[in-house]
Amino acid sequence: MKAFEIIPFDNQYARDFYNLNIEWLNTYFYVEPFDEEVLSKPKTYIIDKGGYIFFVKQDAVILGTVALMPTTNPKVLELTKMAVRPNLRGQKIGQQLLQYCIDFAKSLQLDALILYSATKLENAIYIYRKFGFIELELEKDSPYKRSDIKMELRFR
Repeated sequence: MKAFEIIPFDNQYARDFYNLNIEWLNTYFYVEPFDEEVLSKPKTYIIDKGGYIFFVKQDAVILGTVALMPTTNPKVLELTKMAVRPNLRGQKIGQQLLQYCIDFAKSLQLDALILYSATKLENAIYIYRKFGFIELELEKDSPYKRSDIKMELRFR
């Protein structure tokens, strides 16, 4: 595979953010109204609230994306909205995005990253554990209906 770069959010890629995530949700789950709202307005719901979005770009093509969203704790970000083009899954693009986010979080001197996922996504859970995420108790009022696992990677 040719080399690619990881770049920060630019509004010209907002449609890629939407399309990649909607495709992923439709493949593995379903699109909730809140998903539609957040994904169609990433600058409003993620960037303007102090979050970050990154893209994997090769030449002029966006291959994948991920977001880091603020939580109630300013020293913790939520890893979310990670998606890779279907034809490129299994080529470790998601793992490189994950490592990028971990390094980025450390550069901000955060205490931790958290994420919500679903245990039916066995490969994803395996990768999160491989990178050092551990399972936490899932809140009764979890922000995502489709999630049944919460994980954390502590830096301090």
